[in-house]
Amino acid sequence: MTTTTEAPAKTPLVRLTACDKSYGNIIALGGISLEVDAGEVTCVLGDNGAGKSTLIKIIAGLHKPSHGSYEVDGVPVTFDSPREALERGIATVYQDLAVVPLMPVWRNFFLGNEVRKRLGPVRRLDIDFMRKTTKKELLDMGIDLRDVDQPIGTLSGGERQCVAISRAVYFGAKVLILDEPTAALGVKQSGVVLKYIVQARERGLGVIFITHNPHHAYPVGDRFLLLKRGKAIGYYSKDEITRDELTAQMAGGAELDELHHELQRGGKAAAEAAHVLEEEVQELGITHEPTAGS
Repeated sequence: MTTTTEAPAKTPLVRLTACDKSYGNIIALGGISLEVDAGEVTCVLGDNGAGKSTLIKIIAGLHKPSHGSYEVDGVPVTFDSPREALERGIATVYQDLAVVPLMPVWRNFFLGNEVRKRLGPVRRLDIDFMRKTTKKELLDMGIDLRDVDQPIGTLSGGERQCVAISRAVYFGAKVLILDEPTAALGVKQSGVVLKYIVQARERGLGVIFITHNPHHAYPVGDRFLLLKRGKAIGYYSKDEITRDELTAQMAGGAELDELHHELQRGGKAAAEAAHVLEEEVQELGITHEPTAGS
């Protein structure tokens, strides 16, 4: 008789359990649970005011949860600053990227972490090392810059995102939090950033992808957390939800249905708007039951 032993359960890089965050009487997050595994992309979706920024700040160490637990590699943690989170391998790439537009790409890559070498009694910047390292790390992420001495402000939005992601990976990130990286980009540049997210996942990082766009999230995501007004309205693995279902939940089918009927009762102009809304609802694949008189 042969016996089989089950492989031990994988410990998530990051785990939040029933986390709340309150500012006085204002509840910004309520009962949020989330796991991020190595080599996976967890997408956090929600409109403005859903609680995405508050969630980022908790994971990144900027704020502490009011209640609930926060674990890194299975160990409960309480961060007092983003520096402490960074030391545990949790790096955040914000929308503004924190780059200096007129500085060369390599200076931005090593900004705050400059490498120095000793020349006699003096320690000077090791410019050659930093240039070569920046070039190599960007190549590893799939971007070939002809000149890392060019100002980073001359790069496209997608390329600047790549530099920020590569920088975080180089300095030891195990978990990468991306705050709306495609929000201000066109279709082509958004595709570039999504490619870099996939490459980060393939390199074994856990990625938290914050976005309001399900069409960007679904192709690269492994798990999906949907937020609305600080509450989780859904938490799915990819095999539990389709893109159309994800889009419908993001769009708020019940709320659109209610708005549709209100517009129909509001006169000719409102009825025309209702007709347009109805077409958009059908395109999203959201179904609603007609009511009497509609």
